[in-house]
Order: sequence, then structure tokens, then C-alpha cells
Amino acid sequence: MKKKTTIQDIADALGLSRNTVSKAINNADGLADATREKILDKAIEMGYKQFSYVNELREAAALTSAAPENHPGYLGEIALLTSAFLTQSHFASTMLDKFQREISQLGFTMNTHRVTEENIRDMTLPPTFRRDQVKAVLCIEMFNRAYDEMLCELEVPILFVDGPAKCDGVALPADQLYMDNTAEITRFVNDMLSKGQRRIGFVGDYRHCQSFYERYAAFRQAMLMAGVPVEDRFIIPHNRIEDIAEALYELSDLPDIFICANDFVAGDVMRVLFSIGKIVPQDVRVLGFDDSPESRISRPTLSTVHIHTQIMAIAALQLLISREKEPSLDFRIVHTQTDLIYRESTETE
Repeated sequence: MKKKTTIQDIADALGLSRNTVSKAINNADGLADATREKILDKAIEMGYKQFSYVNELREAAALTSAAPENHPGYLGEIALLTSAFLTQSHFASTMLDKFQREISQLGFTMNTHRVTEENIRDMTLPPTFRRDQVKAVLCIEMFNRAYDEMLCELEVPILFVDGPAKCDGVALPADQLYMDNTAEITRFVNDMLSKGQRRIGFVGDYRHCQSFYERYAAFRQAMLMAGVPVEDRFIIPHNRIEDIAEALYELSDLPDIFICANDFVAGDVMRVLFSIGKIVPQDVRVLGFDDSPESRISRPTLSTVHIHTQIMAIAALQLLISREKEPSLDFRIVHTQTDLIYRESTETE
């Protein structure tokens, strides 16, 4: 049996440290882009874990790194549909960089199509969307269930990265990709409870999307399993800073900790707390989610949950390519690894 490739094997092949290779594979900070790309290419070449199938597809495709429509190896467009402007702070930004590089190796192009409020209201596709060219659809920040159900009827492979909240338990008839929203929230709650921090609240509209819902549900489940009651007055189901501020102003006291739906909500919570004379973490601790660039430079720096965007990109590619090859496959829901990162905003000593 062929020996599995390890991180140490890749490190030895490149003459690098194991830690450096681990950072590249886990999309951690502190590496130059050229170094990261060299390591990922070597990982693919050596058949490391999730990357092995990409190597096979690359060899089969034998295409140039950029395949324009008139190129003989051009296979068509993967359409990115989004209702948001994906800034560099959004977790999907780095994921899409990797995703686009990989699909170009296979002969696909990727075009972004902005879905407006009018499109959603009228149930129409963006005018730039060319059905005859589109081979697959990738949806990011698409949380309107009715519109998403309409997209699922296009009879083309479709993948939702996150999606509308499944509060009623009904899933879209499509493949779905998420970061693991449960394990590290559960770990954090248990860590804090072990340190005597028992009054924990949640900030964020958990009906906004499935990821927010899963993070909220993980928090409540962890509290339930530990036998610690949740004080509902510390649940603030809002994303807008104005609504968060109004809710915080009405509280007569604060919890030990606020778990926030993402880093942007956490940043707003810290700003509101500062405006009312509260200090993080001395008066209340704050946890975010996403590990956005802002989380590392905020004051205090923000504890958060890191998303492995490179791995999400590879998983997205795998899901779409396999769906195109086998349209009759059962729908898949995939969660990729996340990691809890402790910083200053949750210090307890």
C-alpha cells in the first residue's frame, strides 16, 4: 500500500520547516503568497489529502492556466452569483482567489454576476448571466430562500456556500458547503464555563443565514449539555449596529461573554460597549467568527474562529466537478474544518 503523504514529507521535499508547510495548507498568516503557492502546488503534486484529486483533474485536462473562450480547451463558465459586494475582509475573498486559479487549470472561466434586490423581487437572473455558457453555478451570500429555490430549477450543477437558515429543517435541493460552525463554538463555551464564566450571550440575527443559525444553535446546545441555563435577555438577534446599540443600552447588566455571529458583528459590539464606558475584556469578553483581517488589528485583538478558505475552495471545486460528472448523485452537505483562536478580547486573567 502506498504510504500517505504527510506534512513532514512535503516539508522535506521543499527544504522547509513542518510549521511553514502547515501554515500554507491551513491558510494561516505569516507566509508570502509565492511561498504559500509553492507549498500548495507541491502538496497537490505529492497527493496530499484533499488535494490529490485536483492533480488528477489537472493531468486529464492538460490545459493552460487561463483558458479564454476561443481556446480549444475551453470548457465553459462557472458563474458566481452573489447579492453582496465581497470585499477583501469577507472570508470568501481568499477562497475565491484559490477557486479561480484551480478552475482555470481545468479549462473553466469564472464570471461574477451581481444579484440585485430587483432581481430577487422579480425572480429574474442578472442580465449578464448567459445560460448557454454556464456549466455550473456557485452561490455566495445568497440567503433568499425563494430565489435560491428558483436557481435550483436551472438544471445546471449548483453549489451554495452557506445559504438561507434552515430553521424549519428544510434544505435546498442542491449541494451545500459550510465551514464547521459547531465544534469550535462548543469548545469555546466549555472552555469559558470551566473558568467560571457562566453568563454567556449571543449577538447576531441567527435567521440571517444557516451559518449564523448553526453558531447560535451550537452555543445553546453547549450550554444545555453543560446544564447551564441561557439568559434570553442576553440574546441580541440583530446584525445592524443601531439595533445592537439599542438592545445593549436597555440591559441593566452585562453577561460575562458575548459570542457574536461573525467578526463584523463582534466589532460593532465592542464599539458600542466602548461608547457606554465598558472595557473589553475586563467588563465583558467578546468572541467573533471568520478570522477577518480586522480581527487581528482591533484593540483589543479579537478572539475568533479561523476558516480554512483554501480547503473550502478545494471542496467547492470537488463538489461542482463531481456534480457535473454525476448529476444523479444525492445532494451533499459538506463542512470544512475551523480552528478557535484566542486573542485579547476573551482573556480571563
